Amino acid sequence: MVENAKKICPILAEGQNPCEEIIAPRCGIVIFGASGDLSFKKIIPSLYELYRKELSDGLYILGCSRTKYSDEEFREHTRVAIREYAEYETEKADTFLRSLYYIAGDYADQQFFRKIKLRAEELDKQYGVNRNRVFYMSVPPSLYETVASNLGEMNMVDDGSVKLVIEKPFGSDLQSARNLDQAIHKYFAESQIYRIDHYLGKDTVQNILIFRFANSIFEPVWNRNYIDHVQITIAEELGVESRGGYYDKSGALRDMFQNHMLQILALVAMEPPTSFASEHIRDEKAKLLRAIRPFDLDNLDDQLVRGQYAAGQVQGKKVKGYIEEEKVSKNSKTETYVAAKLFIDNWRWANVPFYMRTGKRLRGKDTEVAVTFRQIPHSMFKVSGLEMSGNVLVMQIQPEEGISLSFQAKRPGAKMCISTLWMDFKYKNVFQAEMPEAYQRLLLDCMTGDQTLFNRQDSVELAWQLLDPVLEKWQQSSDGPYIYPVGSESFPQADRLIEKDGRCWRKINED
Repeated sequence: MVENAKKICPILAEGQNPCEEIIAPRCGIVIFGASGDLSFKKIIPSLYELYRKELSDGLYILGCSRTKYSDEEFREHTRVAIREYAEYETEKADTFLRSLYYIAGDYADQQFFRKIKLRAEELDKQYGVNRNRVFYMSVPPSLYETVASNLGEMNMVDDGSVKLVIEKPFGSDLQSARNLDQAIHKYFAESQIYRIDHYLGKDTVQNILIFRFANSIFEPVWNRNYIDHVQITIAEELGVESRGGYYDKSGALRDMFQNHMLQILALVAMEPPTSFASEHIRDEKAKLLRAIRPFDLDNLDDQLVRGQYAAGQVQGKKVKGYIEEEKVSKNSKTETYVAAKLFIDNWRWANVPFYMRTGKRLRGKDTEVAVTFRQIPHSMFKVSGLEMSGNVLVMQIQPEEGISLSFQAKRPGAKMCISTLWMDFKYKNVFQAEMPEAYQRLLLDCMTGDQTLFNRQDSVELAWQLLDPVLEKWQQSSDGPYIYPVGSESFPQADRLIEKDGRCWRKINED
């Protein structure tokens, strides 16, 4: 019996999961906007980590941008970046940097793209890349269509092995998202388009699927019969920093809620897919988004509240408010906080509220999903003045990744005293390793052609269909967002959203 167990499931005998990482085939990565912060802080350091961990058979990187660099200048800037944002190993870094190349030009100039095509073809031959190319658009959204159309006109996308990676935001409303899709689909098939949401690359977000569908003890209670409510929080300690110009045209609803928040909700609440295949998972996510009840615009404050941070003090230090940030309008009504109560109109989740909130300049950094189970129907323990709360399951996504479960237990002693205890699992403690950067996983999936963690066109449109009426209502309203001071846990109007139901927000970074 033990021998059979060892052959079938080595984890039983060895205490380890025999999991092998996928190795990406040889690939060419062409980065538009290669001289920008995203490229140097996230994309190229992540590609270096994949190379360092030998998760690729070989790759070259062709940086393209308006900034004038030589190949050597681009490599030196990259060396500085990977020293800061990756685990630097001199020998491997030197070899990796030799695979970096650069072309400067204007995105509206077809000659620029002709040079890119010729250089990419040369590098394909040099590195043995069989047209497995990834075009990464690390450029402002206003350039997405320009870059895609020029790639198409240069006949650089006619092979199914060519992929196009697009950063959020994918449109600013439903119509702009549809227009962008139509423009890109002139040249790229849906199977070639990778709309990236870095939250979906986090191991702890992916683990929501494993937690739900690989553990028989949880899925049977994952429904309206056992769950009282769900809270999803993405709290940020920082403000808009250098992104004031972009953020003032976007706001929290577009920047965080339309993509990150709704994607996490979909993973938490979706039905079991028939398999782990990419399209099966994305089908179920789309079904879930389609089942979200539209907001009642006549009573919007009962379902969705917006706020904007004002100047205040954090740890004795004066911090400026949103309208004092660089490149932000002094009369801005842009929201930096959104709290919402959603309902999913299907059999599993009927009448179970999902409370969701995201905001900047809050008391701390915290991303979590907290599932609160129903209270016991009748307490047989006559504990004076004690009302036992429902068990809570918390999936912590950041800053310290892990899973916690609360339960009731008797305290030591002669009397019947009950306390709430927590079982905690921390990824870092168990696996003795730092969690990988989300972009590493997403780039590896893109190189191997796996679209599971990337947004599909229908899901993008469904998210905008839900939020477009809210954006229009806000635009027509003379009222602005509620004001909250920096360093807040929340503010009264957002609290009322949940407190009128007899519940309360979990504290940020609460154990």
